Amino acid sequence: MTEHQDITALMADIGARAKAAAADLAVASPEAKRAALEAAADAVWDGRAEILAANAKDLAYGRDKGLSEAMMDRLALDESRIKGIVEGLRAVAAQDDPVGEVLAEWDQPTGIHIRRVRTPLGVIGVIYESRPNVTADAGALCLKSGNAVILRGGSESFHSSGAIHACLVAGLRAAGLPEDAIQLVPTRDRAAVQALLTMTDTVDVIVPRGGKGLVGLVQREARVPVFAHLEGIVHIYIDKEADPEKALRVVVNAKTRRTGICGAAECLLIHRDILGTIGQGVVRALLDAGVEVRADETLRAIEGTTAATENDWGCEYLDSIIAAKVVDDLDAAIAHIRRYGSNHTDCIITEDDAAANQFFARLDSAILMRNASTQFADGGEFGMGAEIGIATGKMHARGPVGAAQLTSFKYLVDGDGSTRA
Repeated sequence: MTEHQDITALMADIGARAKAAAADLAVASPEAKRAALEAAADAVWDGRAEILAANAKDLAYGRDKGLSEAMMDRLALDESRIKGIVEGLRAVAAQDDPVGEVLAEWDQPTGIHIRRVRTPLGVIGVIYESRPNVTADAGALCLKSGNAVILRGGSESFHSSGAIHACLVAGLRAAGLPEDAIQLVPTRDRAAVQALLTMTDTVDVIVPRGGKGLVGLVQREARVPVFAHLEGIVHIYIDKEADPEKALRVVVNAKTRRTGICGAAECLLIHRDILGTIGQGVVRALLDAGVEVRADETLRAIEGTTAATENDWGCEYLDSIIAAKVVDDLDAAIAHIRRYGSNHTDCIITEDDAAANQFFARLDSAILMRNASTQFADGGEFGMGAEIGIATGKMHARGPVGAAQLTSFKYLVDGDGSTRA
């Protein structure tokens, strides 16, 4: 057999085992799923030394590949981040089980009673890049929602993802659930991704989590339905009625807290009327924080900025860089975001309720914020425990995709010998 044929056979086997596990998991009790996640959390914490050792191998690999500082930050684990993984697992474990939830029910004059209830999707394929915590987040959320999952992590996080996956499998084993419910593709070979995208017989949906290149590839080549998370081209608009202190605090946090996540601000829009006051102060604060500000012609007057080009509008930097532009009014800000945004997350800083309401009504991003850092664009911060990604499409799931968003529904109809006239 050729190497490609080996990969095809490997993925077919993984898919078949996932489908069989999904059938069992769909009827697993909430208590068993909770126990599996709690046991996995214990295993992650108890195995943190092994996880950190695996992560050190990945960091060395990333350095050899010349990854940017922001990408290395996405890849890196420390004890604090491992604690965050543990807390995420426990948070998902503690949530109400979505499977079987009655979304609506009603009686018909014919005597039938109808219920619409949540049901698992089946088998979910998750393709992601450098963040090893996605292994835990995706595994936990798929398990909670009664879905089997096939995880295909990035080559950079190969060892870290493997160590975390082993803890998830230990949790399944401890709870008596099928170990094939959470599988990790055991190869860096890109042919595995190509195979996963076409496994229509065994995979029900693909969730890509990564940069534009990865998501674009998945959208072009997948034959399996896709929950799209394209880019986080996140805008913050400082309105003329903005509070100066809030504007400064929110913008600096939105850009600098973690530059490599999809909720990081990438473009700053400033109302012309407050350019000489709030606007200049915010730009200088960004420069003082080490951010490269790529400014339009008006803002170039601020010392330390660099000139923006057309390519800077609509760019997801995932780095300590932000584009900045002066706009004449709210309408101009909305027009700019509509043209260059990615329907991920956008924010307005204002004390004017009417302006905020107009911003919320006229933009159709998955997440819209007012006077809050865009770094809150995260399933954990939304109370979901974790997320499998931020869906920017409009079908089925939108925004942070948690356990409930990984379900569909079915109709249960009860009668009493009922017949249709």
